Amino acid sequence: MATPTKTIPGLALLVLDVQDIFLRAMACGDAVRKSCRFAVQAAKLLGIPVVYTEQTPSKLGPTTPDVLGAAGDDPVIFPKDSFSSFGADGFSEWLEEHEITHLLICGIETSICIYQTALQAIDSDMEVTLLTDALGARRSQDHEAALQALARKTECHLLPSETVFYSILGTSKHPCFKTFNSLVRDRDK
Repeated sequence: MATPTKTIPGLALLVLDVQDIFLRAMACGDAVRKSCRFAVQAAKLLGIPVVYTEQTPSKLGPTTPDVLGAAGDDPVIFPKDSFSSFGADGFSEWLEEHEITHLLICGIETSICIYQTALQAIDSDMEVTLLTDALGARRSQDHEAALQALARKTECHLLPSETVFYSILGTSKHPCFKTFNSLVRDRDK
């Protein structure tokens, strides 16, 4: 396996509220789970820090095991009862400590927690990239409306996860390219 290296200073992957209770409520829940797992695997391979939030985990349960497990040992998790990740105790401090200026975001629910987190990140002078294939909502019309609103923000980019991670690789000569291609081939299993 290729050795991960930090490729882009200031970049982190934020995985919002990928909890079984929410996944079961969405028609696209399994596809979102697989895409979030892929994003975590790709980020870890490329040395991009990964951070999770969980919405009221004492009542709603933890992050789904395979998505959390993709981060390896000692995942960074911030429980929250706010809809924005910025309301989680310690989250803003973690971003500051790690000098994060650009968030890749995946998870649930596009029209609530994703939307509010993205807006607050932008208001905090951060760039945001939403991994469009790794986002989900209970109602597709709500999902689309939130994405359309965020697309109007110049600091917010909407792209599929493979597009983002292939752009980070930049070339087939990248030391992680072959391993990343294996992740791409296996992402829907």
